[in-house]
Amino acid sequence: MNDLVIMKDKQAVTSSLQVAETFGKQHKNVVQAIENKISTAENSALLENMFVEGKYTASNGKSNPMYYMNRDGFAFIVMGFTGHKADGFKLQYIKAFNEMEDQVKSHASELSPELQFMQGVVDKLASNERNQHRLENKIDGVSEIVATSTMDWRNETSHLISKIARQQGNTGESYKMTRNDIYDEVDRRGGVSLKTRLTNLRRRMAEEGTSKTQRKNTTKVDVIAHDKKLIEIYTAIVKEFAIRYQVWNEEY
Repeated sequence: MNDLVIMKDKQAVTSSLQVAETFGKQHKNVVQAIENKISTAENSALLENMFVEGKYTASNGKSNPMYYMNRDGFAFIVMGFTGHKADGFKLQYIKAFNEMEDQVKSHASELSPELQFMQGVVDKLASNERNQHRLENKIDGVSEIVATSTMDWRNETSHLISKIARQQGNTGESYKMTRNDIYDEVDRRGGVSLKTRLTNLRRRMAEEGTSKTQRKNTTKVDVIAHDKKLIEIYTAIVKEFAIRYQVWNEEY
């Protein structure tokens, strides 16, 4: 692991040769991957300080191109490698640096340039993994919300509203506020007054002999249930609120 990092011009770097050996890749393919990144117009300005071209002498005596890269360049290239060997290396790398961090904390000493390089790479790898996890979680969350249909709209929207309320404090007041905000938006988009319709519904129920308790427990959702158009509007609004408040983050 320590052979991965060398000192060059007072900076901790690694080389395309070392990367190729570590990941079991042909050196020419590693060089090509670096050159493809550098040659991209939008990347060139950002990458110019990450890679420096060099030369090495092959076993046949021929001088061939290679690249030195700092920790940013190394992390940039490594994240593009896949496969069991790459994953195994990353896991070993993270484990090794976790052990180094524990050692540093216990001895309260500064890291050498080589270890600083390794620390930076691990931090970047870990950060990329966390960002990837958040992205995947967001995609899954949005997909689940979008898939909410009008087939079982009462249960599914109620589930989403509970998540929204938890994002806003997880109190009775936050739940009530969420419901009211959604109802107000239904009024606006549907050109209706759910409050008036609820009053009328309860009046009809009383005329039909429905018990006072049952009338009291009747809500604006029951009003919406009587109108197919309002069901569609209500379901769409709940979805929008769920995405706005990023309910997929509530477990993370």
